[in-house]
Amino acid sequence: MLFDPLYLLLTLPALAFSLWAQWKVKSTFSKFQRVGVSSRMSGAEAAAAVLRMSGVPGLKIERHQGFLSDHYDPTSRTLRLSPDVYDGASVSAVAVAAHEAGHALQHAANYGPLTLRSKLVPVVQYGSALWYLPFLLGSIFNMTGLMWVGIVAFSAIVLFQLVTLPTEFDASSRARSVLLASGIVTSKTEEDGVAKVLNAAAMTYVAALVASLMQLLYMILRAQNSRN
Repeated sequence: MLFDPLYLLLTLPALAFSLWAQWKVKSTFSKFQRVGVSSRMSGAEAAAAVLRMSGVPGLKIERHQGFLSDHYDPTSRTLRLSPDVYDGASVSAVAVAAHEAGHALQHAANYGPLTLRSKLVPVVQYGSALWYLPFLLGSIFNMTGLMWVGIVAFSAIVLFQLVTLPTEFDASSRARSVLLASGIVTSKTEEDGVAKVLNAAAMTYVAALVASLMQLLYMILRAQNSRN
């Protein structure tokens, strides 16, 4: 599969887009990590303020190891922030922290796409583990039905990534609104920096979806060609 010209034609541009998106988010985060916020709030303090102002107090906010490993855990209602975000008093830190707090706000409001994404997690875990083998065996032995088993399993991953997009964009929108209303971000420079950090992060999700769609398209074309 890796040496199939059709596979390379479809996936190499998507791979290039993904690499660019990863570079963009890291470079943008690093750039605005050097720009402090006039409120002098750390990421952890900004996240707590966003939750408090939005009427969702009492969530745990923990330091979590890893670069940009920030996430919200709905099962334990915990915000886990990487050291650069948890301790940093920068535009990047408050942007990322507020974004993760935005997911907690979604959870509290029973935001539909977040609920659906959570329900899809076990399906995606099985799909991620099982799609490759039936598709590969189906390709080798020209068994179209087996290939479609792999396609259906992989489709669960694509659906998960599709649902993730509105979830991430909405969390960023909530974050920006509260950051501005609360006075955590005060100047136009800080506001623009927050927007750039969040937009760069969103591109990684767009790139992941594009890559998966190209992979799915390749799989469908291969399955259709195997009938001929």
